Amino acid sequence: MPIETAARTDKTEPARPPFTIRNGLRYAFIAQVAVAGIVLLVDLGDRLPTNLGDGTTTPLTAPVLPGDQVRRHDPDRALPTFIGPSEAPTITLPEDLPPQLSFSLQTEEDRGALIVATGPIEPGDADRFDAFLEGLAEVPGQVALHSPGGNVDEALEIGRRLRARDLSTTILPGTICLSACPYILAAGVERAVSLRGSVGLHQHYYETPGYLPAFLAVEDIQRSQGRAMEYLIEMGIDPGVMRFGLSTAPEDIYVLVEAELIESRIATATLP
Repeated sequence: MPIETAARTDKTEPARPPFTIRNGLRYAFIAQVAVAGIVLLVDLGDRLPTNLGDGTTTPLTAPVLPGDQVRRHDPDRALPTFIGPSEAPTITLPEDLPPQLSFSLQTEEDRGALIVATGPIEPGDADRFDAFLEGLAEVPGQVALHSPGGNVDEALEIGRRLRARDLSTTILPGTICLSACPYILAAGVERAVSLRGSVGLHQHYYETPGYLPAFLAVEDIQRSQGRAMEYLIEMGIDPGVMRFGLSTAPEDIYVLVEAELIESRIATATLP
């Protein structure tokens, strides 16, 4: 009896397991099995809804809170308001996003001189980034990102070139880094993220030709996810962070909160 009483009155919550490469691989495998099942069902003619929850997504304008982090993803929207209540960017941003990454030099009050990369990530942007840097008399040590995402393979290439130059990355107040953009963020030797900005993940988007057999589509998806995981490990990021993206449909975005940013090492520091 004393043992049973103690068991009932002990309300200590078990510690949350830390991110590890092993956990990351396990989560990724589970998600890949789920994605493979969906692709196979679609190939047989069963069109499944991409939002597997209760059919609802919190409105785009609602602030993100721990446990309530999934928002609708609109890649054409330059400043989604889930980043915070009326947060004004501390750098100059275009009213409309450019058609591909646009690079500029700016000075931010707290961070000083930096390179600002704005817009969707498109093929050829890595070469354009190199050309921009080579045209500078002096290259600032920081790259501020403001992007709704885009081409994953191009983001990985930009990230590798950024790391090769020992540059740091930052997400400033009032800016976003969503979808493929966090792969570029991950490449910074130091990665500072404002809690008044937004970093978000979701499933990679694939346009699979109708004639492609389902097993080949699944194989292609797994290869892409494997490349992304290898890249994160290369950059010193815990690939366990991929579980948040792998469980979020492409039309939604999972916005990381401070604990997730730090524990996964996507951010080495958070800023106000």
